[in-house]
Amino acid sequence: MKGLPVLIAALIVGPASAHGDGTQARKAPRPVSTEEHAFGREGDPKKTARTVRVEMADTMRFTPSELTVRRGDTVKFIARNNGKLMHEMVIGTMSGLKQHAELMKKHPGMEHAEPYMAHVAPGRTRIIVWQFTTTGTYYFGCLEPGHFEAGMVGQIRVIANGDRK
Repeated sequence: MKGLPVLIAALIVGPASAHGDGTQARKAPRPVSTEEHAFGREGDPKKTARTVRVEMADTMRFTPSELTVRRGDTVKFIARNNGKLMHEMVIGTMSGLKQHAELMKKHPGMEHAEPYMAHVAPGRTRIIVWQFTTTGTYYFGCLEPGHFEAGMVGQIRVIANGDRK
């Protein structure tokens, strides 16, 4: 019976720490999704062409706020929340981000599990690996209620391999 209080504490604390606060244990790698979106698809972490560090701040800004990548490149985004508020980095089209921002107003605290989204607690870092398969202008934004509207949005320009930056 001596081990029972420890077991009960582990059962209570274990699930509570697995809700995206950055303390959960590493999960077994899952297969890379092949689902295609207008702005690309999940990238294979073993095939990254470039790593970009994206800083998020309570000033409702991303640094950098503009990027240019080549079509076909797989980019590893390291999203770091330097603020005291919850932030996120969500890649998409402007219309998709606006729709999602409206949804977040109705359901704040909504869990995110898509490979193009990173929900980042204060002081934490999350990674998105994304392959840009189509040229065009895409965006990344923080869809926490009010953040997108306050200007927390960045731009990704995807160019053809022969184009200049």
